[in-house]
Amino acid sequence: MRTPEETVRAVAAGVCRLMRGGLTDAEETAQLDALAACYAEETDVCHPFDPVGGTPLRSRAALREHFGAGGRPAGVERYDVVDDRVHLTPDPEVVVFEFRYAGVIDGRAFTLPCIFVVRVRDGEIVESRDYVDHLAGARAFGRLPALAAALTAAQPT
Repeated sequence: MRTPEETVRAVAAGVCRLMRGGLTDAEETAQLDALAACYAEETDVCHPFDPVGGTPLRSRAALREHFGAGGRPAGVERYDVVDDRVHLTPDPEVVVFEFRYAGVIDGRAFTLPCIFVVRVRDGEIVESRDYVDHLAGARAFGRLPALAAALTAAQPT
């Protein structure tokens, strides 16, 4: 059984493998299965800083779909976890994972700061609050116009 630290590191490493692309269909399916297996059948994953609200992910199946959605971005030359630290808490199930995704997309370097507050029970994530710099992500992937449009559409008239 994985420790909480091993579990959060496995998730981040798996995301990097997906984002770098170059996987066969079978390899991508296996990677999506491995990522989903890091989560309990019933879980509670939220992105509190999602600028358009985001929907909580409540199941392993929802997490697998989340990781598989949208296809892989083109032009990813590098995508890695850097400056990672796992902070232990008095609760042995809870860790705080502070890190950055860093890489190069279409020749442009990026860094994406993240802090995940995660509860792991029996080697599976049962709860996570993923605090991600969504603006940095939109900038890195060339999605600022789409984010601006989504934010504008969400404005009350």
